[in-house]
Amino acid sequence: MKRYFTLIITLLFISCGATKSSSQIQTVSNTTSSSTSKRVQSDLLVNKLIDKKDVKLPEDLVKEYAESMSEDDLKKLVYTLADDKYEGRKTGEKGQKIAAEFIVDYYKNLGISAANDDGNYLQHIPVEYFRGLSADDSENVVAYIKGSEIPEEYIVISAHYDHLGVQGEKIYNGADDDASGTSAVLLIAKAFKNAVESGNGPKRSIVFLHVTGEEEGLYGSRYYTENPIFPLENTVTNLNIDMIGRYDIQHKDNPEFVYLIGSDKLSSELHELSEEINKKYTNLMLDYTYNDENDPNRFYYRSDHYNFAKNNIPVIFYFTGVHKDYHRETDTADKIQYDLLQKRTHLVFYTAWEIANKENRLVVDKK
Repeated sequence: MKRYFTLIITLLFISCGATKSSSQIQTVSNTTSSSTSKRVQSDLLVNKLIDKKDVKLPEDLVKEYAESMSEDDLKKLVYTLADDKYEGRKTGEKGQKIAAEFIVDYYKNLGISAANDDGNYLQHIPVEYFRGLSADDSENVVAYIKGSEIPEEYIVISAHYDHLGVQGEKIYNGADDDASGTSAVLLIAKAFKNAVESGNGPKRSIVFLHVTGEEEGLYGSRYYTENPIFPLENTVTNLNIDMIGRYDIQHKDNPEFVYLIGSDKLSSELHELSEEINKKYTNLMLDYTYNDENDPNRFYYRSDHYNFAKNNIPVIFYFTGVHKDYHRETDTADKIQYDLLQKRTHLVFYTAWEIANKENRLVVDKK
């Protein structure tokens, strides 16, 4: 009897132990299953986040902003600014003032701020400043986008919007000189605004400067640098665009080019950055013919960037040379090569983007 009792107790112990082990095994199994499930879910989430279809890398984003500057949009702007209603946009005259109003309205419609604290996009220049070369007062148009991290440093992107006006019965509409550059600046502004709206605004501030009085002798840019809205000591660079819509006879067999002037005059870093950006994004032929100190055309001294360079601010002047319609009434919108204008506009945008977002300010290492 005692032996049977002992056997029963032993069997009960084994049974309880087996049940407990089974329960532990089930618990471990459930825990393992739960951990595995969580890990699988986490992996799926990571895979989804790194899927290129869902996540755009910085390089993809900047290309997207650049590609928003279309040939069609450039064409519309050039045809508008080079229309007869603007009467050749001569400094101080009715057509120039109508063009200034168009540019102001463009920025207002985009929601890009005026540079002046009072909300006025116009920088007034009194008639006396032009020393008899203008019939009336004139205006620069200045808009800007505030930087997200280093707002006290400024990249100025410029183009002159004036031209030669009406001479006799001929209207000098200046499609290439410089409706092309003005249109480029306007679309670059729109691309930066797109970046802001998608949460990727530039770290440094971008100033969009449309100057008057260039044809009379760089008066608008000189006035701005003598009366700067933003401190010159905080101006990192000036990227100036003047005539980038066509090509000259020297490049008739290779029109995918642009003349760069001044990029290495004050900053080796700016020159190297410009070269790298072109290789990375646009692959235009960069022609430095007119950058030569001994070039008899002296183009370095003949557009608005020079007034910034005089103040020790690094510059790049984007230019595609003179042609048979230069300073003639035949410089019309139908002769612009819009695919080339687009590509050159992209180059300026990519360069501005890189300068605006680099960690350190461009180094000035030459004088």
